[in-house]
Amino acid sequence: MRHPRSGPGKKRGRGPRIPATTLRKQKAALANVDQITGAKIPKSFVFSRGKLPSTLRHLQQDLRKVMLPYTALSLKEKKRNNLKDFINVAGPLGVTHFLILSNPKSLPHLRFAKSPQGPTFTFQIEEYALAADIANSQKRPRCPPGIFKNSPLVVLSGFSGLGNPFESLVEYFQHMVPAVDPSTVQLAACQRILLLKYDKEKEVIDFRHYSIKLQPVGVSRRIRKLVQNNQVPDLRDFKDVSDYVTKAGYGSESEADDEAATVSLPSDVDKLNQASRKSAVRLQEIGPRMTMRLVKVEAGLCSGDVLYPWPVAKGAVGKKGKVTEEEIEGQEETEDGSEDEMEE
Repeated sequence: MRHPRSGPGKKRGRGPRIPATTLRKQKAALANVDQITGAKIPKSFVFSRGKLPSTLRHLQQDLRKVMLPYTALSLKEKKRNNLKDFINVAGPLGVTHFLILSNPKSLPHLRFAKSPQGPTFTFQIEEYALAADIANSQKRPRCPPGIFKNSPLVVLSGFSGLGNPFESLVEYFQHMVPAVDPSTVQLAACQRILLLKYDKEKEVIDFRHYSIKLQPVGVSRRIRKLVQNNQVPDLRDFKDVSDYVTKAGYGSESEADDEAATVSLPSDVDKLNQASRKSAVRLQEIGPRMTMRLVKVEAGLCSGDVLYPWPVAKGAVGKKGKVTEEEIEGQEETEDGSEDEMEE
């Protein structure tokens, strides 16, 4: 029986149909906004300009992992792509930050640029080690794939009292990844730390990337493995299950009982690390590792007025950053990079 006010063929309770293109735009808009804080999520492109040796190609891929999950891990470049191509693509995708690797005169450079209008901070990489090098140097490397599901926590050290351009650089680093709200953040999502430490004596920045691991205090290694693996242990060499529990495992347990390294968790993280007990916080480096020196700051995106180093003469004020653009774009004629199209 139809409602008396409804005409023939009409159905009650249904509004106008939303076009598919509108739904896609709404979904894309929501993907660029943090649903908890309401702030715009910063996204990044990590790419290169000019010809790079294989080690710097690996460093580029390691930097993409650092910037996960809001970066294009499989971003491919074609050698005829110029900087404007990346800027044009960045807008619709919501990309706000560029990390650009180059190798002018065989000196590795890394540029941190804000899209689309700058500024640009150019660093010379004096030393670096790949993530694979860090793992090979460790007895028990730890880098589970799940830790890249959330952005790293950015920790800045040694930048206080430096003035500009380092105040602008600190602001760039702080907005390079999504902000963390202490009242709503899930502790299980905090699994990585990106440490940027300024050495005032050497005037360099140490770039370090760590994984965060929590271990309950007072729980032996064997019990932790038993709970975490959810597997029945091999008890053939033990007369009683208590022998398995009380027998000391490999490695020292004293580090987990260090009072200076323990915290009281406000909420449960997993089966072992719960709010009712103390847990030890351990950091393990996963790489990459870099030592960088700031050599130039430009007002625009790889162009514009040179803001650092400070001009020493009046004629130098307002000098354009042409050298930077030539270093980036001038190598494209000789580069033999990837032939794949640029895609995310």
